[in-house]
This record gives sequence, C-alpha cells and structure tokens, in this order.
Amino acid sequence: MSSALRRRGITLGALALTGALALTACGSSDSDSGGGDRADAAATHTVKTAMGDVKVPVTPKRVVVLDTGELDSALTLGVQPVGATHSATEDGFPAYLPAEKTKKLTEVGEIANPNMETVASLKPDLILTSKVRDGDRYEQLSAIAPTVMTESTGTAWKENFQVHAEALGKQPEAKKIVAAYDAHVAKVTAAIGGKEKAAATDVNFVRFVEGADIRIYGKQNYIGSFLADLGMGRPAITDKAKDGFSYDVSPEKIDLADADVVFTSTYGDPDKAGATKTMKSGLWKGLTASKNGKVFKVDDRLWIAGIGYTAAGQILDEFQTKLAG
Repeated sequence: MSSALRRRGITLGALALTGALALTACGSSDSDSGGGDRADAAATHTVKTAMGDVKVPVTPKRVVVLDTGELDSALTLGVQPVGATHSATEDGFPAYLPAEKTKKLTEVGEIANPNMETVASLKPDLILTSKVRDGDRYEQLSAIAPTVMTESTGTAWKENFQVHAEALGKQPEAKKIVAAYDAHVAKVTAAIGGKEKAAATDVNFVRFVEGADIRIYGKQNYIGSFLADLGMGRPAITDKAKDGFSYDVSPEKIDLADADVVFTSTYGDPDKAGATKTMKSGLWKGLTASKNGKVFKVDDRLWIAGIGYTAAGQILDEFQTKLAG
C-alpha cells in the first residue's frame, strides 16, 4: 500500500472515531466537561411525560411554554422562555409575574390554541405544556421541538413542577423552592392562629364566570391544595363538587356557599358573570362570611390561573394579610 493511501486510511479512521465520540456525547446526560455550553447544548436526557419518554436537552436554551403553570415554573426556576401563550380573555401575561421577565416573551397565541407557525419561528429546543391543553397537537409540536407534557393542570401543580424542573435541568433549584414553600405554609398557619384554629375555620372559594354558573370550588384544584396545606376547614358543600373540582349553582342558590370565610374572584366582566347582582342580593348578604366582614375579593389571574410556586408565595402572603390582619 502506498504511503498516500496509508495516510488517507489513518485520516478516515480518525474522523470515524471523532464522529463516534460525538454521537456518544450527544446521547449522554453527563457530558459536562471539556465542551462548555456547546457540549451542554448537544447532551440530552430522558424525561417521563404524559406522552411517554422524551429526550430533551440537558440545558435547553430556547423554551416555549403554552400555559400559565409552565410559565410560572420556568420563571420560578430562573429560566427565561422565548415564547408563551396568553389567556383567551386577556392580552399579555399575568401581572403577578415580574414585568422585566414577561416583556421579553413573544406571544404565541392563546392557551389551548397556540399559533404553530409562531412557535416554530422561535426555533425552540424545548416546549412545555399539558395533555389537557395540547394533547391533540402533540405530533405537530414534537415536530418542532422536544415536547414535555404533563397529564393535566391545576390540582397536580406540584407534581407538574417537578416534571418541568427535570425537563429544564433545574432539579437542585426545585428542591430549594419546595422547601421555601413548606416553610411559608408553616409561617402562615402560625400567623392565622395555628392548626386548631385553621381546622375550625370553614373556607369557601366562589368564582363568578362569564357565560357559566357560579362555581363553589371543591378540594381537587389549585386553591383547594393551598387550603389543605394550611389545614383550613371546608364546608360540606365542597364534598359535592363534580370530580372534586366545583359545585356549580345559580344566583338563587348562592346561600349554599355559606362559610366562615369566603374568597371570591371573577372571570370576565363582573356584570355579565353575575358577580355584581349576586353580591348585592339578600342571600349573599346573609352568608356568615358576609355578616362578619370575611368576604375577600381576590385577583382571578393570580388565585386561579397562576398555578405555580411564584403565584403560591403571593397567595400565601395575601391569605395571611386577610386572615391575620
């Protein structure tokens, strides 16, 4: 064999070895040395999702989130998404989140109705959403970028957060956030009089929804999880909630919402949602909470749509202010 051919063989062999090593690095979640950001961007790890196992970048750089829970999780974990959906009834993003973070976001359509072209134009390397919101778009989204879906939203928010943290490569940060939340819950429980007083105080959450009946919230939802963590009492009506979510009533049956404390919010126009008329009625004024000055109006986008640890911290602060003030 000529020297030229020998040199060519050595060169091809070296290239093949280099390629094999590169492929090995791309399939590993442990390639964190010698390559810096470029190696991290190439490395992947597997996340268990509602749609099966999904390989995602170890350190995603361009994340698109398609619901408020995912947006809350990302920002809470210190990740700046490039795009996000917004509520169908309101433009922009929830005001409880840091404005300096949300102003950097590109809107990619409404929740449960994202604009696929806009999502694709952002060239994401990770998409976060849930099956209940975007399950029928999973194949389209996955064709754009690795898509991590949780099963649902609301009551499973803590479990969802752990999935988001794993997908974003932020599990150590997640542990600190959860510990801080637990400490916050203990602080608020003490501030409102301790566990015994909390358990003896029945709390209802009433939501007025434009185009629907009035909802008395049950125990299987975001707000229900807070009240459970705080050890608050819940009226018997909450056990009748459909699927544990809500027991829906007309204004003529609003007396069923009777409780020691009532929190209330409105989705949409207060007049069209029936909030204005109902809260002026004799039935509403006859509620125990009404007679004792324990009815508190709260921000719907924070208490209902927030669904995350940043929202949780603000809700706990507000809860303490209203009940321990």
